[in-house]
Amino acid sequence: MTNHDIIMNKTLWTFVGFVLFITGMIALVLSLVGVELVFLNWLQELGGLIAFLAKVSLVVAGVVVVALARTDWEQSEEEFEREI
Repeated sequence: MTNHDIIMNKTLWTFVGFVLFITGMIALVLSLVGVELVFLNWLQELGGLIAFLAKVSLVVAGVVVVALARTDWEQSEEEFEREI
């Protein structure tokens, strides 16, 4: 894998994480005023708690994906080896 491929891969995963985060936040805010996103309507049929947990999971998953995508694993590994 070339350096360019790694950068593009990080960019793609960062974008995916932001989309998950933004979608979850918008769904949570809209549900406060009684509006639902069309493609998430099926969640309401499962129950209010399940729908809420699914929306919160979207937000958390987005944050985790962005954090993992932006982490420099080689630098983290070097710092860990220095501590030992």
